[in-house]
Amino acid sequence: MLALDSPLLATSYLDNLNPAQRRAATYGVGVPAALPLLVIAGAGSGKTNTLAHRVAHLIVTGADPRRILLMTFSRRAATEMIRRVERIARKVIGEGAAVLTDALTWAGTFHGLGARLLRENAEQLGLAPSFTIHDREDSADLMNLVRHELGFSKTEARFPTKGTCLSIYSRCVNAETEIDRVLARSYPWCVNWAAELKSLFAAYVEAKQRQSVLDYDDLLLYWAQMMTDPDLASDIGERFDHVMVDEYQDTNRLQASILLALKPDGQGLTVVGDDAQSIYAFRAATVRNILDFPAAFSPPAEVITLDQNYRSSQAILSAANAVIDLAAERFTKNLWTERAAGSAPQLVNVRDEADQARFIAERVLENREAGATLKEQAVLFRASHHSGPLEIELTRRNIPFVKFGGLKFLDAAHVKDMLALLRFVENPRDRVAGFRLMQLLPGVGPTTAQRVLDQIELASEPLAALGAAEPPQRAGADWPDFLATIAALASGHAAWPADLERARLWYAPHLERKHEDAASRQADLIQLEQIAAGYPSRERFLTELTLDPPNATSDRAGPPHLDEDYLILSTIHSAKGQEWSSVFVMNVVDGCIPVDLGVGAPDEIEEERRLLYVAMTRAKDHLDLIVPQRFFTHGQSSTGDRHVYAARSRFIPTKLLGRFEQTAWPRAAAQPARPPSAGPRIDLQARMRGMWR
Repeated sequence: MLALDSPLLATSYLDNLNPAQRRAATYGVGVPAALPLLVIAGAGSGKTNTLAHRVAHLIVTGADPRRILLMTFSRRAATEMIRRVERIARKVIGEGAAVLTDALTWAGTFHGLGARLLRENAEQLGLAPSFTIHDREDSADLMNLVRHELGFSKTEARFPTKGTCLSIYSRCVNAETEIDRVLARSYPWCVNWAAELKSLFAAYVEAKQRQSVLDYDDLLLYWAQMMTDPDLASDIGERFDHVMVDEYQDTNRLQASILLALKPDGQGLTVVGDDAQSIYAFRAATVRNILDFPAAFSPPAEVITLDQNYRSSQAILSAANAVIDLAAERFTKNLWTERAAGSAPQLVNVRDEADQARFIAERVLENREAGATLKEQAVLFRASHHSGPLEIELTRRNIPFVKFGGLKFLDAAHVKDMLALLRFVENPRDRVAGFRLMQLLPGVGPTTAQRVLDQIELASEPLAALGAAEPPQRAGADWPDFLATIAALASGHAAWPADLERARLWYAPHLERKHEDAASRQADLIQLEQIAAGYPSRERFLTELTLDPPNATSDRAGPPHLDEDYLILSTIHSAKGQEWSSVFVMNVVDGCIPVDLGVGAPDEIEEERRLLYVAMTRAKDHLDLIVPQRFFTHGQSSTGDRHVYAARSRFIPTKLLGRFEQTAWPRAAAQPARPPSAGPRIDLQARMRGMWR
């Protein structure tokens, strides 16, 4: 390794960082008692590059990569971070960089790393090491089974649906908040069901434990509870010299408690984020984690601010700074850039949503004629349904588009069928997987599947009990074939991922029977096999695929198209972390931004303000904020007459209008001048008075 004062180290790979980035990358390296570090990284300020340089700097100055814990919000982000670290380290230590970065084995998501630690310590926690992990849909299905068993599906008054029940449960767990407070604040229509929901959640937890399954929230909850044991907490915390967390503004209270338990004194702890981009409260994320981080330690954590922006023009930054400067509480930060000022963002007033759609389509085509590709342009909106009129207009004009926020690859029924088979083999007590799997067989319905699962649930050897169970009468020859497949996959004779091919071949006739488009679905299953080849085992495949699912080409609105170029449509939440040359933000009016449901508590208002800030800072060169003046209600078109008027978003008050160029579309045509009037043609006022005389 190179010494800290090596001339090569001092002049090579850090030279492309600005002073604040360099200070963040090198802070505390080689100083055992350095304070914890908070990096406030503004939009477009090179956050990922800075964090990668910090990891690389630690490694090339002697830190053991096996003792670095790096937590990101997706496995892909962790993989990309490791690639960047290797490229940086290679400049200093050459080919040996790959060996060192390959040793960064503790890089991933909170949930993925939590699952790994829980498996390693399963016996000490009373968990079965072979536990399986439910995704959101499977968790909702299990919640529904328990809900039905308790009779809540037949209540006289409407009981919350399985999805709502799971959302309430998840919010209680991740926000570490009592159910009564969660219901009062976020689910007021469910307040009268508090007692029943408590009993439902208790039964849901018991069902998971009987079946040796954990849901998505359990991975954090169990990890946090594990860290309350002083010996386990000390053992896990001492395994890592450095703990780094990206996107810290998007963490929830449970994740913050895990982090503080890992490094209670803060030594070796670095968190990176931007309070102004905290927009995931609906997932129980809280901006308080990043705002309160410095004071969580004594003495307080060091704070380094990255405020040089490498994305947007100064005119766009000035407007975005002005919007966020009105926030009630934030870390002081004003983004700046060395780029030219550029054109001011436009506030475009239009009559209604139809005109908004026509304006966007027209401007997009104008930009394209001027040399900008469609992919360099994006339309952002607060809620997915806001884009409906625009999608119609784009289709009418034959402008191809991709809309982010559709079905995920793993949500497809045939993919879930295949994963249910693998999960059931891995853990035969996984009732949701078994319930779905058995009903693939002809003649096996919910009652029969339930009977078989009841027979094997309490057996010490559930697979043996399955083989000894009375065959369903109507399953015929499919039942022995099913048992043979289960036995073959459970034996482990076929090397992974070859057993996935065996599973696919068993499933093929059922796929043909259930789906008319079996051929295209079969292609998805072959793609699943290709994905599986990147994992060392079935257990790792199931765990990581559940926690960080890939998107497929079906993650788009509308049928696939052959155009290589297409316009981007996206919710603001899905656009976070992205950038485009031209950005159009729809419906910048009260009722949309902020959304009607987000104008209650002050912290909800502040999150809506941050959403607008995130949308504005996606733009590099051109930004249009569109303000429709009226909205037609009850699904009417502009030919109807029932409408409401909208006011410009409260986040752009009159005092900020100087930051924008105001315009109207379409521009009114000049009217011919009228000759001077000799007076009113009809004296309506006199007529009105005469009516009552």
